[in-house]
Amino acid sequence: MVARRKLLGILAAALAAFAFGTAQAAYPERPITLVVPWGAGGGTDATARIIGSLMEKELGQPVNVVNRTGGSGVVGHSAIATGAPDGYTIGLITVEIGMMHWQGLTELKGASYTPIGLVNADPAGLQVRSDSPYKTVKDLVDAIKANPGKLKASGTGQGGIWHLAIAGMLRDLKVDPAAAPWVPSNGAAPGLQDLVAGGVDIVPCSLPEARSLIDSGKVRSLAVMDPKPAALYPNVPTLKAATGSDWALAAWRGIAAPKGIPAEARDKLVAVVKKIAASKDYNDFMSSRGFGVIYAGPEDFAKYMAKSDTDLGATMKAVGIVK
Repeated sequence: MVARRKLLGILAAALAAFAFGTAQAAYPERPITLVVPWGAGGGTDATARIIGSLMEKELGQPVNVVNRTGGSGVVGHSAIATGAPDGYTIGLITVEIGMMHWQGLTELKGASYTPIGLVNADPAGLQVRSDSPYKTVKDLVDAIKANPGKLKASGTGQGGIWHLAIAGMLRDLKVDPAAAPWVPSNGAAPGLQDLVAGGVDIVPCSLPEARSLIDSGKVRSLAVMDPKPAALYPNVPTLKAATGSDWALAAWRGIAAPKGIPAEARDKLVAVVKKIAASKDYNDFMSSRGFGVIYAGPEDFAKYMAKSDTDLGATMKAVGIVK
């Protein structure tokens, strides 16, 4: 009888310990840090903050958005990759992760992370002034071929995402990318202002970035570099429809974590990000800013990053900016 009571006591203690351990292991138990590699107030920051606020509701823990800027995105992307692999440091990685290593800025690439979910992509549009004589992409490309060096483009720094957009398009159309010289700028906004002022002739940037000038009639978009028309401007033709070119390029953003996070944390984050991407709150927020919503789970996100990396690397080699 004593032995039986002893055995029952041991079993009860074991069950209590198991229950306690299970409770302790429940993820998340404390606040999560969401790292943004770019500055406050930009599109990446805005996207991270809406995701963070919706994650808080789903996970029942604070999600602290932290901007880690510097090094052309290297500082923040490194902070995500080198964070403790416990599920409490995650980040919003961007298209630049497929560019920085080609430039010799870092060894990081998409495969350096645990992919959680792709949540946004804004394809490049091809913008000219509203009074431009070039009414179609064919008109523009023919002019570039006939007058190499005359028509100038801008919208990012040398080797930035929008520089690669037009360089890749021209390369795919069998035109030397150098035939449309690139004028570096601090982003699409100053590039577009230079376009309106007549300083440059072309700005390949996302449609959301050009939205105010398109809507005010100062800028016209000739095409979008994506297989599908943009929801924001469905009448703007795709590059494929306009030229037959399959070239596509988008500025994208996705949630990722350091490699090796626990399966429980990964699975919970994947489920939450998938739910957020489908939610009305998220879609309404992104739509109000003209940002494109796209979702891909971990495996498809990994493949998406790998293709982006390959395409960007080939274009960067073509324009001579691979280190």
